[in-house]
Amino acid sequence: MTQKKPSRQQVYTLLVQIGRKEGDGLPEGATGAALMIYASGVDEAEAVRETVAILKQADTAPLDVTGYGTIAEREEAGHEIDAEERELMQRALEENAVIVAQMTPFFGNELSDLDEEEPLH
Repeated sequence: MTQKKPSRQQVYTLLVQIGRKEGDGLPEGATGAALMIYASGVDEAEAVRETVAILKQADTAPLDVTGYGTIAEREEAGHEIDAEERELMQRALEENAVIVAQMTPFFGNELSDLDEEEPLH
């Protein structure tokens, strides 16, 4: 009997900015949104590609993706990660999934303001 190779998948925290697109499900008057996402992948590039592909399938218009690394990288950077966040990350890993943990709609020029903010880490 052969042993199953350990998975190389890891979970990455991504912040995705989306613009408007017909059928995107954003509230009326919103100019776009920021999505906090946990996505699995063998590396961050794969997690980003999978996330963008799934968001496009969901009729959204991804504009920009910022990666914040794995849970270990975030902890190294001093991020506090609560139990609920860890649970969602574990689910993303177990299900090889992309999970939208939070959606914040924009109603003005927040997209340009987001570019000027300090990164999470």
